[in-house]
Amino acid sequence: MSCTDDSDDPIPIVEENPLAEYTMLKAVKANNHSIELYSEQEQFTIGYNELFIRIKDEASESYVSDANISWNPVMHMTEMMHSCPKSEVSKTENASVYKGSSIFQMPGNADEYWELNLEYTIAGQTYNATERIEVKAPVDGKKRVSVFMGTDETRYVLAMMPMKPEVAVNDFSAVLFKMENMMTFPAVEDYKIMIDPRMPGMGNHGSPNNEDLTYDPASKMYNGKLSLTMTGYWKINLKLLNDNDEVLKGEDVTEENEASSLFFEIEF
Repeated sequence: MSCTDDSDDPIPIVEENPLAEYTMLKAVKANNHSIELYSEQEQFTIGYNELFIRIKDEASESYVSDANISWNPVMHMTEMMHSCPKSEVSKTENASVYKGSSIFQMPGNADEYWELNLEYTIAGQTYNATERIEVKAPVDGKKRVSVFMGTDETRYVLAMMPMKPEVAVNDFSAVLFKMENMMTFPAVEDYKIMIDPRMPGMGNHGSPNNEDLTYDPASKMYNGKLSLTMTGYWKINLKLLNDNDEVLKGEDVTEENEASSLFFEIEF
């Protein structure tokens, strides 16, 4: 007699994870679901975060493809709470993957923290889940988001979109929001963001062929061109102008004024 591996039992099909190349930042366990949050980044960070969501039904071990999801990140400070600019959560080409973006203005610490509130509907039933998340400063310490009061007495949030800088004329984008109240941050359209990149460690020299950022309704971003003529540390000096070309924040760079009060930073 000999032993065989023959069996009539069905072979389970293992579903390939469409987000396998991304980092799972958090898995929220609630309502017999596992809500998985993924990113290209290694952590929730200050500034722009594009996030992808999958919801796994833990009973069937399958991923949900017909959910409607909304979210609200809330910062719990010692004396107040506030939210941040965020997009709606939308479906992607992959039926089990949803995506959205959030712009965190500040990191958490031992006493103050971010909490992500999720509401989602599956097959007509609505669920809620809340989870604390750890938002950190960028690993390189460079400034990619600015929260400021404009000359129009409006508080704005301006964030640089992620990019991989090269010695070239780079595509360069940012998103702009205003604070309507502590929980509401509508997008601002049709303003202008003027840029003046400089290398403070190299005599504060600039670069040619830059293009100021103007609003693109298709992408809902401010797009322009950033010229980087060499590797190293760059301060991207900014000026924000409203639709009447009035300066709301930022100054020209001159011999007497080496930097604008509104800026981003890049080092590569």
